[in-house]
Amino acid sequence: MKEPRRIRFSIVVPVFNEEGSTATLYVTLTQVMRALGEPYEIVFIDDGSTDRSPAILGDIQEADSCVRVVTLRRNFGQTPALKAGFDAARGEVIIAMDGDLQHDPAEIPSFIEKLDEGFDIVSGWRSERKDTWLTRRLPSRIANWAMAKLSGVPLHDFGTTFKAYRREIIQNLPLYGELHRFIPALAAWSGARITEIPVTNPPRQHGKSKYGLSRTFRVFLDLLSTKFWLDYSTKPMHFFGFFGLIATGAGIMTGSLLLFQKAIARTVFTSNATLTFATIALLLAGAQIMCVGLTSEMLSRTYYESQKKPIYVTRTTRSSDVHLEFRHEVAGRGEIEGDSGNHSENHANPSQLPAQSRRERPMLMVSAHQPTLVRKISRNGLA
Repeated sequence: MKEPRRIRFSIVVPVFNEEGSTATLYVTLTQVMRALGEPYEIVFIDDGSTDRSPAILGDIQEADSCVRVVTLRRNFGQTPALKAGFDAARGEVIIAMDGDLQHDPAEIPSFIEKLDEGFDIVSGWRSERKDTWLTRRLPSRIANWAMAKLSGVPLHDFGTTFKAYRREIIQNLPLYGELHRFIPALAAWSGARITEIPVTNPPRQHGKSKYGLSRTFRVFLDLLSTKFWLDYSTKPMHFFGFFGLIATGAGIMTGSLLLFQKAIARTVFTSNATLTFATIALLLAGAQIMCVGLTSEMLSRTYYESQKKPIYVTRTTRSSDVHLEFRHEVAGRGEIEGDSGNHSENHANPSQLPAQSRRERPMLMVSAHQPTLVRKISRNGLA
């Protein structure tokens, strides 16, 4: 059976109504990738385009075997389109970019150079954006600042699609809603090494932008859910329990104050009705929040245990078992070779074999400084 061709780079490009830029982008991409001299593929994702983009992509795919086209049944959005491209990509390095020519393919070698330095994700930074200040640049700055603070990943530009990933980092990340902006934050949780490089931001030449000011609210909500997932997905009770204990403690305090002023001080500091209502409300709220925490804890355990998802991520595994087996094998071969002159005699009367101490056995020692590296890569995300 012929082995499948090894692909070094996969370029993932979501396309939605980009008939004016698709052909130009393909030509430029092909020139850049051929100059690298490594096997590559270009994966276009047609995200339910209603213009001539599907026909253009079909012509490109028929003319070039390095091009693959994934057609979605309708417009699902950028995050699902990117996820479809990541699942279809076969390269060791996956580079994602937009299809509107606002990302320059000539900068791809710079991303690859950073990956070769040992990074797992290289993110583009549009240091000089050409978009309008009020509706695009200002909300983007606020969102990027908030994402950097909450996620702990010091990037200047989370929103750009122009990023390069190692395959084992991106293939198992859960992407829902519009979480493609938070890929660095999600990957940082698993210990990915992340950096960024400045990239140019040419103005849009064809079509119109698919984004507006309204997406700022969706980004903020996604930011909250991502923060919760990163910090409390395996321990939700720590989050809900904190607020539950605060509410319960406040209820106990108001109840104690009510009891003190009625039974001991016999002086009205605050209305009894107010204290009674506050005590009941706080105690009930505390109990409800604690119940939500317990329910979330059970759901979290069910999620991880039913799907056999690990709560950790390994980079490498070093084991001495391989070396022990190798030592025994080499020791056995040494005994045979050392006794080759008397092989027939020893075989005839094995009970007369001279006892040989462990120190006398010829053995090839394997240095502990030469460990076997095993990278654990789960394929469940591609299923």
